[in-house]
Parts: sequence; C-alpha cells; structure tokens
Amino acid sequence: AALGIILGPDFHLFRDGEDFARLSVAVSERHGYAAPRAGAHFLMQMAVLWTRPIEDALTCLEAAARSAQETGEMIYACYTRQHRLTDLMARGDPLDEIWRESVAALDFVRKYKFGQVVILSIQDFVQSLRGQTRDASRVDEALLEARVLRSGVAVVACFHWILQLQRHFLLGDPDTALEFAAKANPLLWSVRHNIQSVDYCLYHSLALAAVIPTAPPGRRTELREAFTSNLRSLQRWAESCPQSFSHKYELVAAEAARLEGREIEAMRLYEQAIRAACANGFIHDEAITYEVAARFYAAHGFDKMADAYLLQARSRYVRWGAEAKVHQLDQQYPQLQQERLVAGSKSTIAVRVEHLDLATVIKVSQSVSGELVLEKLIDRLMRAAIEHAGAQRGLLINPRNDELRIEAEATTHGEDLTVNLGGSANSALALPESLVKHVMQTQEAVILDNALSKNPFSADPYITERQARSVLCLPLITRGKLIGILYLENNLTPHVFNAGRVTVLKVLASQAAISLENTRLYRDLAEREAKIRRLVDATIIGIFIWDYDGRILEANDAFLRMVGHDREDLASGRVRWTDLTPPDWRERNDLRIETHKASGRFPPFEKEYMRKDGTRVPVLIGEAIFEEGGNQGVAYVLDLTERKRAEEALREEQERLRQLESELAHLNRRSMMGELAASLVHEIAQPCASARNNARAALNFLDEQPPDLGEVRDALGCILGDADRAGAIIDRIRDHIKKKPPQKTRFDLNEAINEVIGLARGAITKNGVSVDTHLAEGALPIEGDRVQLQQVLLNLMLNAVEAVGSVHGPRELSISTLQIQTNGVLVAVRDTG
Repeated sequence: AALGIILGPDFHLFRDGEDFARLSVAVSERHGYAAPRAGAHFLMQMAVLWTRPIEDALTCLEAAARSAQETGEMIYACYTRQHRLTDLMARGDPLDEIWRESVAALDFVRKYKFGQVVILSIQDFVQSLRGQTRDASRVDEALLEARVLRSGVAVVACFHWILQLQRHFLLGDPDTALEFAAKANPLLWSVRHNIQSVDYCLYHSLALAAVIPTAPPGRRTELREAFTSNLRSLQRWAESCPQSFSHKYELVAAEAARLEGREIEAMRLYEQAIRAACANGFIHDEAITYEVAARFYAAHGFDKMADAYLLQARSRYVRWGAEAKVHQLDQQYPQLQQERLVAGSKSTIAVRVEHLDLATVIKVSQSVSGELVLEKLIDRLMRAAIEHAGAQRGLLINPRNDELRIEAEATTHGEDLTVNLGGSANSALALPESLVKHVMQTQEAVILDNALSKNPFSADPYITERQARSVLCLPLITRGKLIGILYLENNLTPHVFNAGRVTVLKVLASQAAISLENTRLYRDLAEREAKIRRLVDATIIGIFIWDYDGRILEANDAFLRMVGHDREDLASGRVRWTDLTPPDWRERNDLRIETHKASGRFPPFEKEYMRKDGTRVPVLIGEAIFEEGGNQGVAYVLDLTERKRAEEALREEQERLRQLESELAHLNRRSMMGELAASLVHEIAQPCASARNNARAALNFLDEQPPDLGEVRDALGCILGDADRAGAIIDRIRDHIKKKPPQKTRFDLNEAINEVIGLARGAITKNGVSVDTHLAEGALPIEGDRVQLQQVLLNLMLNAVEAVGSVHGPRELSISTLQIQTNGVLVAVRDTG
C-alpha cells in the first residue's frame, strides 16, 4: 500500500500506484488480515485520488473507518477523520457542511489525544471564508501559527501554509499569498503524496500569474520558471485523472496564454475550465475560474462580459458558502448589485403549485404559442418547463427514426437558469435512454417519484450514474404525431412532480407541440423561399423557365446578360432557347431532349448559346427540374467564358514553359561542361599521352637492327585504340553539348554508369573521394536517352563530390544498381557529405 502511494506522485506511475493499493486491500480482505485492513483502505484512498473521482477516495475512507472501528486501531480512525475533511474541501463541498464535519472530527480526535492542528487550520480557513472571524481573530491566528511551528511536523506546517496561500489569494491578496507559498515551498516534500500538493500548485500559479506582469524584470524570470514547473505538474495530474484535475490545469494554462499575449487561446481555455469544473461539481473552482476570467475580460475592455462573469462567480461563491468573498465582491464591484436585482426578479421556480392559478397557465401557454422563431421558442419552452416543474435539469429531445437528438438542455444553479441550444447526438450518460425510448414508442408520459427505487428503468446507466430521484418524461404530440419529448429531473428530492405540476406541464406540452411543429414548418418554408430568392437574385448563375416548345417563359438578369438580351426581348417572345442554340449544337440538343423525356432527368452538360450580337458564349447547363408530368422546367446556367479563357491561357503558358524547359535543359548541358573541365582534360590527356608513349616505343623498335616489326605492330595497335578512346570521349561530350532531341535507345545502364565515373574521375581524385560501386551482375539493359540519364548521374555525382569535399572524416561515394520487381531498375547515389 505504501508503494502504491509513492509510485504516482514520485514516479508519475499513477495507474500502477492504484493497482498496488488495490492489491493490498485485496490481500487484507481475502486472507482475513484484520489488523492491517484499516491501513490498506486508508492508503488506497491516497492512491486513488490521483486516478479516480474524489468520491472513490471517500468510499475508501469509509471502509478504513469501519475497519478501524472493528480492530480498535484508532490512529487510523483519526487519520480518516482528517483526510475526509481535506477530501471534502478538495471536492468543493459547502463550507457550512465542512465546518460541521470539522467540529465532529475535532471532538473525535480529542478523545484519543491525537494531533488537532490540521483540523484547527481547516477551521480557521473555513471561518475566514465564511466571514465569521471575530475581532480577536488575529490573536487566534497567531496562537494557531505558534502551535503549528511548535508541533515540529513538516506535513502539518506545510498544509497550514498552503491553506493560508489559498485563503489570501481567494480574498484578493496575491502578494501575501506568495509569502505563504515561500514558507510552504521547503516543506513540499512532506505533502507530495497528498492532494494538498495540487492546491499548492493551483493557487501558487494563480498568485504568480497575478504578480508577474508588475514584478521587477530581474525577478520575473524566477517567477515564470516556478509557474512553468507548476503547469507541468498540473498537466500530469490532469492526464491521470481528468475528472478531478483537468479544469485546474486548463485554468492555469489559460493564465499562461494570457501572460504570453495569446488572448484567443486564453478565452478558449477559460471556457473549457469553467465547463469541466461545472460538469464535475467543483463549485469553488468554477467560482475562481469565473473571477479570474472576469479580470481578463475587464483588462481587455469587455466590461459587460466581465460583469456577467463576476455575477456567475458571485453566485458560485454564495453556493459554496464563502460569504466573506461575496461581501468583498459586492464592495469591490458595486455595479453588480443592480445587475443582480434585475437577474433575480421573481419567478415561479420556488412558488408552491397551489399558487399557480389559471392565469399563470394561460400566461405560460401564450408565451410559448406566440413565438415563431424556433430557437426563441425552444428557449421559452425550456425555461417555462423548468420553472413551473421545480426541475433541476431538462432536455428537449427530437426523435429521428431510432436516434435521439438533444435539441436543448436547461440546467439550474441556485438562482441561475441556463438554456443551451444546439442539436447533439445522445450518449449513454446524457439521458436515460431506456425510459425515453419507451415514451417514444408508447407516446405516453412516465412519472417516477423515486427513480432509484425498483422500477422498469432503475437499471438504466444514466439513472444509476446520476442518482436521479424525481423524473418526468412527456411526449409532445400534435395530430397524433410525435414531434418531440420533454425530459425533466430533480436529483435532490423524490415526489417533486406531483399531480398539480404535471397538469400544468401537460397543458404546456400540448401547446408546445403545436408551436414546435408550426415553427419548424415556418422555418423550413422560410429557408426554401430564401434559397429560391438567392438563386433568382444570383449574379453568377443564370436561371430560366422553359418548355418543350422552345419558349423561355421567365429568366433572371444573369441569364439575360449571358445571351445579350433584355427584358423587352423576353416579354416579346423573341428569346427562344431553340434559337439560342447554334446549328452545330442542335442535333446533340435534340438527343438530350429525347433522353430526358424517356428518363425524366437531364445530366449537367456543356454547350454554347448564340448571343444577340452573333457571338457565342460557352455555358454549363445544370440539371433541369421539371414539373411531374408537365411541359415546363427550370434550367440553371453557368457562363464558362472566363474558364475557357483561363484554359486557353493555361495551354499557351504550358507550351511556353515546355519551350523554356527545353532551352534550360540545353543551357544546363552547356553550363555543366564548365564543371567537367578538369575531368575532360584528364580523360582526353590520358589516351593522348598513352598514344605518344606508344609512338615513341614504335620508333625505338624501328631503330633496332633488325627492326622489331612485331613490337611496332603492337604499338601501332595501342595508338589506334588510344585514338578511338579519345574520339569516343569527344563524341560523348559533343552529345552533351548539342541541343539534340531525346533519343530513346536500348543500352547497358551499368556500362553507362562506368562511363560517367570515368568522366568525373578528375574531380573525384582531386577531392580525395573513394568510389564504391555495387552494380547488378551482368548487363543491365534499359530503354531511354543515354545522354540525359548520364547527365542526371553526373549531376548527382558532382553534387556528392562537392558535399564531401569539406568533410574531415571518410569521403565516400557509393553508386548501386538493382533490378526491382516492378520491371524497373533502381539507381542509388549515396555519399558521406
């Protein structure tokens, strides 16, 4: 178990740590080792905090407490009380509840003469945020600090300084917060296995981010290094347990983006942190994220947005119970008071159902029925349903075949009601799928007074995961057609949706069904009309209505401009599509007409129209749409003049580029000869020198008495061979220089490569390069232009020689050929440059 709590924080092997902790519990449970069982459960709590939600750690503490009670190991019972408090604080439980827990915990540990300083530090922190510190609080804090120092226990002192860091930052004093962080820093080794190390990283980072912009330049680098180190730690924890730590990492990452001037990235990360904190129930972290983001928006001149975020932060601080923080915000931002009064206007969310009279029902019904904009209608519907049902969460579900799509979600947070619009596919944890599908199939409402009790839907993954209590699912039906489903839930108490509330909701659902269908039909009609209007008003696409008799009944301005006619020509009947079609296109046009009459469809095709001035315009005719069984249709026409011009220009440019490439290839051959100058001198000089030596030898043989005619004949043969070799070299060079077209012949590639190596021998020798050839065995016949392929190889070899010329190590050039399976040859040139 001890190994389990070390592996994660010390070696970042968080999952392995959990495995060892679970193993310790399994051994103690399986083999009946009662004595270490409490310790195993207790240490497992410390391991799972890094991999699982805090609720799992609290379950481990409950098991540890039961085992300690059974075995009498009260030291673990006392530890359990302490860690339960720290876990509840990390989870963001209401401060009032933590205070009550701390009082009970303090009474418990006092009975066993156990250390009390940690609990006293927690109480001091809670009371300071609750705003219930007395005038003598400074004396109490001084006594507490002295007691902390007197304890001599590193983890106790470090935890106390971390709480002070957290407290002073929350109450708006980042400089003092950093002073306490400096006190905690030397003792961090003692808490690295506890969740308090996360609080240190989070609040230390936030305090650093607050002071870095105004810190002296000499100190700024040190502060940024500490900030970056904290960010890396938070990232590791977020990767291990995103439910508990991702929002903390995203908040600090947002601050990093702010400091670096990446404003858009900062905004995105603030929003992600807020959503993650809300989704996982960390109300205190949600509050601080809203507050930090509000300061960001205020600094950039977005005052309205900053005030909105401050209101959200204040609301979360209220729910957390941090009255001192709420009072501070009210004093610091007096403009929020007026905003809060407007936002908190009286609604029926907390009104008893008996007070919902007929006038209220009529008012709610009218508010829904009078809206024709779909998004506004859905927003009104969700707000009315949540407020008049006493629900915490509501969904508007659109059933499409067998798929359930969530069109809107409404949630309450204290006094706040939020409606999020936008369709999304259902997931197993978004709604109780078995219940909703039952309502979709039966089209009957379902009310569950306590969803957790035994019922046909109690095993649904959503209900077991969310611990849903009161549930109501209503079908929205009009003219016998299901057009939506309204799902409502309250997870605090059972029996919320009583008969009175359900009656109101059924009236609302009936009116909503009619309004939803009408609004969707209205929107679909408006969208169709808008599409048609955009097409008719289009300045690019020509549209005309025509019949089989050749008449054009109506056309938009874009089409008339294409064919050079005006509205008078159209009204007089002079514009006929049969007349617009040139004679050489009419046979193909008639064939398409016959095809359409047989198949009912016109595939898109290109053609030309004759303009009024006798010129032609190339066009693309889109698929024509006809009345079913009728004689009229609509055609869509795109003018291709510019495209044809562009194609012609492209063809001309391609031809010019081909000519240019030919010139460049010729220039390349000529310029390459400069590179070969040294090699050519060497290659031609060698057979000339050999011929000269052989001629001198022949003369010597003739001077002998008698002349040695056999040797003379051999020498003359060598002279002839040297002359042929020099001539072959000159011929190859001439081929390289000449601007002659490519000549595809069949030749031995290995032989051609050896010739190129001979040509480049001078440069190779001058640079001290060793050549290693790995040529395929035997002849390697290929088809191609021998000169051009040799030119490519020569370029590669000269580049390689130049590259290795500055290398101090081995200067090696390797050339290889290989027959490959695709009926081709692979040539590779490698060098050590």
